[in-house]
Amino acid sequence: MNRLSILIYHRVLLRPDPLLPSLPDVRRFDRQLSLLKRCFHVLPLSAALRGLQQQTLPPRAVAITFDDGYADNADFALPVLQRHGLHATFFIASAYLNGGQMWNDDVIAHARAARLAPQALDQLLQQLKYQPFEDRQRTARALAPPRQRDLMMTSAQVQTLVQAGMEIGAHTYRHPILAAVPDAEALADIRHGKHVLEEIIQLPVTTFAYPNGKPGADYHQRHVDMVRALGFTSAFSTVAGAAYEGSDLLQLPRFTPWEPDRMRFLLRLLAQRRVAV
Repeated sequence: MNRLSILIYHRVLLRPDPLLPSLPDVRRFDRQLSLLKRCFHVLPLSAALRGLQQQTLPPRAVAITFDDGYADNADFALPVLQRHGLHATFFIASAYLNGGQMWNDDVIAHARAARLAPQALDQLLQQLKYQPFEDRQRTARALAPPRQRDLMMTSAQVQTLVQAGMEIGAHTYRHPILAAVPDAEALADIRHGKHVLEEIIQLPVTTFAYPNGKPGADYHQRHVDMVRALGFTSAFSTVAGAAYEGSDLLQLPRFTPWEPDRMRFLLRLLAQRRVAV
């Protein structure tokens, strides 16, 4: 039985950032794509899902996804993808397009100004992550120094991705943890995020990624039902492992390849493929 590994990226930096060591820079991302292309069959997500359903996946099938909608996805990741002739799907939290900033980036800006260590930043992010949505936003804004640059994509950059043959998926509107907000608010946020993206790209948006993505903690079955009712045909968690023929198409597994060197990156991919979800 062939399986599908789905990778999650968030950002690709111009150069390494000591405060965010898990994020790849352009050079590391280029090396990873080179390894993927040499050792795996890298497919557009839509083609990979068709193969999964039709049992026609090639051996060692992999798809690439990005979450949130950072501008460096278009500025730095896209040229590397194009150089390798590869595709990715970008799950975008559309409230932050055109000048917005997510709460965690406010916290990261504070950590940079305060010269916090990466471990201290991780602890602060974890402390705030599950606060009520508005409380979390308020606390993060209070911590942040004045913003100096736009981190998130513009609508024009989203259109550029589509013109380059990339795929766009929804990631809610404001990126709330769905289990932490009232059901009506969760439904409205999922719906509005989809609508905004469809207006920008003038195409149906039928794929969805759950914010944070842990079933039972970040979303529940009722949120899966909302996603289905809104017309999404596939949705993605952050449960590590590989998808197979019997996987739930509205709770497909994905994982993040954190390892900085190529051999450990390859070993992580191979290890995750043994876990069918």
